[in-house]
Amino acid sequence: MARHFGTDGVRGLANGELTASLALDLSVSAARVLAEHGEFAGHRPLAVVGRDTRISGEFLEAAVVAGLASAGVDALLLGVLPTPGVAHLTASLGADLGVMLSASHNPMPDNGIKFLARGGVKLGDALELEIESRLGQVFEKPTGGDVGRVLHYDNAVEEYAAHLASTVRRPLDGLTVVLDCAEGAAFEAGPLALREAGATVIAIHAKPTGLNINDQCGSTHLEPLRAAVLEHGADAGFALDGDADRCLAVDAAGETVDGDQILAVLAISMAEAGRLVKDTVVATVMSNLGFVTAMRAAGLGVRQTKVGDRYVLEAMRVSGYTLGGEQSGHVIMSDYATTGDGILTALHVLERMAETGQSLASLASVVTRLPQVLVNVPGVDKARADDDAVLAAAVAEEEYALGDTGRILLRPSGTEPLVRVMVEAPTHDLAQGVADRLAAVVLQQLAL
Repeated sequence: MARHFGTDGVRGLANGELTASLALDLSVSAARVLAEHGEFAGHRPLAVVGRDTRISGEFLEAAVVAGLASAGVDALLLGVLPTPGVAHLTASLGADLGVMLSASHNPMPDNGIKFLARGGVKLGDALELEIESRLGQVFEKPTGGDVGRVLHYDNAVEEYAAHLASTVRRPLDGLTVVLDCAEGAAFEAGPLALREAGATVIAIHAKPTGLNINDQCGSTHLEPLRAAVLEHGADAGFALDGDADRCLAVDAAGETVDGDQILAVLAISMAEAGRLVKDTVVATVMSNLGFVTAMRAAGLGVRQTKVGDRYVLEAMRVSGYTLGGEQSGHVIMSDYATTGDGILTALHVLERMAETGQSLASLASVVTRLPQVLVNVPGVDKARADDDAVLAAAVAEEEYALGDTGRILLRPSGTEPLVRVMVEAPTHDLAQGVADRLAAVVLQQLAL
């Protein structure tokens, strides 16, 4: 059987790989597996369901709800809401299961399904494998009054935004911020939360049509944000992705502030306040060496994990850490959220600016980034990336040439059919050359 779950749920072309029947089967299987693990013991189970703005989310939502109700689970429809908003309401409403329909930063034709357990935490690998193994199995269906009910929850956006604003201890009065909502799930909640916290907000790409999510906007396309910050003379700008579980920023001069720099700003802030557990921040192996160096210079430790916010979360839960994240802009502040939250991240960066009186550029300058090049190689068999001897030899040769001045990371994507080649080196040209040579080897050795 094909593996459906990747590093961030099930994702694919809506009505292509991700069909209504698969969405229905996955929700039925998830309900049955969680029931058999005792998650629903002694009460009528409740699931909350949210989605981003893609038009395919409408039919997939109907399929998921049909599956849940047919398995005896009540479904509470939250409507369009960011992934971290669904996680928050899964916990605050005492739901047994959360379901988010989104393909995050992927193009509009794609969609995805993420399942959240009680408390708003992502399901573990073992549970996901069990859900897959039970797809399509015949089971005794509930009938009569035992089938699930379908209800609408009308206050989801307001409750989530109020929760976010409540986490900021210092008003953001006097700060002007541009927020690129990516025509996605945060088009209402994002501006509302920042305004409730006191900031003056200029929202762009906040008129979703169902067809324009992530289209030349959001965290994968910072040019419109940069232009808007300069046009309005804003203090900073933040760009969300389609489901708003991550964000990137630009400073007042339009310079990019990436996830490593954002994480560093928050780590130092939390350490000064005594809220950074064990004076350690969790990051992934993709984090720039400049970030690691900056944290060590500040007297802070860095725990590195595999790429993927689920692995960051796992390390945080096991050791009780309070801050973790990725270079891509996933930042997890476990005092307030169970997953990455782009709006929450923006709020706390702005709070640090208000608290210190420093510009975002000044705060972010703590990290001196080593030139980094990332090349994506599509059309290859990513499953063989770790086992090809010729590729391994090519990587070893390039690593020997770089010595201690840089590093190489080659890994299969967890969400797309490609291999990523990341190189850091003293100069951009050197990093690009190494990345291009290795990408050519990847294509030669692993081509489908």
